[in-house]
Amino acid sequence: MNIGIILGIITYLLWGIFPIYWKALKHVPADQILAHRIIWSLVIMLLVTIIRKQGKIFWRKVTNLKVIGIFLLASALIATNWMIYIWAVNSGYIIESSLGYFINPLVNVLLGVFFLKETMRPWQWVPIGLAAVGVIYLTVSYGSLPWISLALAFSFGFYGLVKKTTTLLPTESLTMETGIMFIPALIWVWIANHNQTGVFLHTDLRTNLLLVGAGIATVVPLLTFAAALKHIPLSLIGILQYIAPTLQFLIGVLVYDEPFTSSQLVGFSIIWAALILFSSESWYHSRKSRALAASR
Repeated sequence: MNIGIILGIITYLLWGIFPIYWKALKHVPADQILAHRIIWSLVIMLLVTIIRKQGKIFWRKVTNLKVIGIFLLASALIATNWMIYIWAVNSGYIIESSLGYFINPLVNVLLGVFFLKETMRPWQWVPIGLAAVGVIYLTVSYGSLPWISLALAFSFGFYGLVKKTTTLLPTESLTMETGIMFIPALIWVWIANHNQTGVFLHTDLRTNLLLVGAGIATVVPLLTFAAALKHIPLSLIGILQYIAPTLQFLIGVLVYDEPFTSSQLVGFSIIWAALILFSSESWYHSRKSRALAASR
């Protein structure tokens, strides 16, 4: 099997089991988990940068004022996404969280149309419409918008949109983002300790290790993802990405016994049908384009 496919599968398997990791820190406030995730991710990424001897190259790239401005916004968006996700998982909303990442590819298409003036193929509008029907159905059955799903999908979608304006590598991007968020995260941890609500170094060894490990859990799949991109096309990444929300959904239902009603089943099924159609159309178009290019 292609090494890129293996790395891609590993990446999405790791992202898929994230709920289990955050659940192990359920006793820790979500804001403190987020702060430690930022702090330890930066520590690890700086070590990676030093080991690769890329410090000078990285510094030249990130001292540009335009890059700093872009990443101030990107950092705010990814911090919002991480915070909502950690809170949702530990509050019993893993299923609704998984829905956010199911619909995220469709959100990306819409953002591309409205902000980047990209043109959608006629058949791409069908899954977009189906997904909208699914969200409307869930809204009616819930009695309110599935705001967790939509917040995760759109915060991550806008994060990707902002990142399209930079040429930094994924590893460089994470270093920059966590670097920008490092001081606020450190201050947040200090305030929690000052108020005697801080958890790190004030509880058991397991909790301390898990908080430090939040950085490893963030960095490792990013590195495998960056490596996978070098070996396989984005169209295949687009198919593999559904491994993560599928695993999250199954973990919510089978491991943590979150309720999954018949109304949710109908709404999810509509959205899953939209994703199948969207992926099939994308795969067909990609295959047709490659065949046309080969014939030329």
